[in-house]
Amino acid sequence: MHPTLQSFIGLLAFLAIAYAVSEQRNAVRPSVGILGIALQFAIAVVCLKVPIISDALGVVAALVNTLQDATLAGTSLIFGYLGGGPLPFVETRPGGSFILAFQALPLVILLSALTALLTYWRVLPLVVAVFAKLLRRLFRLSGAVGFSSAANVFVGMIEAPLFVRPYLERLSRSELFVVMTVGMATVAGTVLVLYAGLLSESVPGAARHLVVASVISVPAAVVVALWMVPPSLAQDDALDASEIDVPRGADSAMDAITKGTQTGLSLFLNIVALLLVLVAFVYLIDAMLGVLPDVGGAALSLQRIFGWVMGPVAWLLGIPWGAESQVAGGLLATKTVLNEFLAFLDFAALAPEALSERSRVILAYALCGFANPGSVGILIGGLCTLMPERRAEILALGPRALLSGTLATCMTGATIGVLHS
Repeated sequence: MHPTLQSFIGLLAFLAIAYAVSEQRNAVRPSVGILGIALQFAIAVVCLKVPIISDALGVVAALVNTLQDATLAGTSLIFGYLGGGPLPFVETRPGGSFILAFQALPLVILLSALTALLTYWRVLPLVVAVFAKLLRRLFRLSGAVGFSSAANVFVGMIEAPLFVRPYLERLSRSELFVVMTVGMATVAGTVLVLYAGLLSESVPGAARHLVVASVISVPAAVVVALWMVPPSLAQDDALDASEIDVPRGADSAMDAITKGTQTGLSLFLNIVALLLVLVAFVYLIDAMLGVLPDVGGAALSLQRIFGWVMGPVAWLLGIPWGAESQVAGGLLATKTVLNEFLAFLDFAALAPEALSERSRVILAYALCGFANPGSVGILIGGLCTLMPERRAEILALGPRALLSGTLATCMTGATIGVLHS
């Protein structure tokens, strides 16, 4: 089967799953699906195939490098050679001096402070409002939902709803599910840059691809959400995205930097702790599986089992069946069961011959989302704090948000599979 046709079949299959698990299949609007897919393809073609736009997005790679260099300047001062400064000894193994916690992860703190500063200066809310207007007009979303959805391209799944906190109580069940699904189907800008750095050697133009992935996953998430939990009645919210007043969040630029740094530090510590625990759990499970008889001439491991389970999903994305689909399936399962950070780390460590260039690009898009049980817990906790009176409804929608977010990122991967020859 031609790879393009394979990815197209996958795209339809992911939509079919969303339809099959819909709460009200008779209320599903096919036009929403057609519009969402068309918008995904249109954005992807413009961003990746139009030379002027593609070259402009190349600036993102330069920006990523600049941010990494800026972070390295800070970590070198604070941590010395542990943070990337000059080594006081000869490095005997290439890459042996790289320490994730001291050289790569601190980028999260810098990005958090930068995001807070851009919010205070009203730059980020202005950009988000432009995206929100587009979503409102195309999908008839309320201004609050459109604004929150657009904000997920730049900030996290909890920060985005905070932008529209005064309007959250007015959301219908369907609109609330859209907010949750978009949060699951995208990644925050604070970690997107970090992931781009991790994949810089594995996927050419990784920064550009991940930015495009975060953008085109929004319409996919809206489609899946509106199909799985359709609106009972046509929404008629007169609130426009441009009318939403996003608080500055600080009293001055320095205050914004300080608060953003504190938030980034909390995120940094959470990432470090979560990685430590999850990697340790995987090791323990693999150790237990190791006492079982070998299968296929090799010891059982969590990633091998995941690869078998998620291999068909990898094939639907457009990845060849066999060794490649098993490797890709393992990464997809790591992202879904554990988290996307571990999946990107494993992805970056793959041998060059493990996946073809096309498969690597598709997988970069499919992994670019927060949909995993840990993130669902964070999302539920955050939204229940913001809307305690809707706690039962949020808890009920949580597991569905995990599925919808996964379907949306898979649609994004399949879309790129259709376009990438």
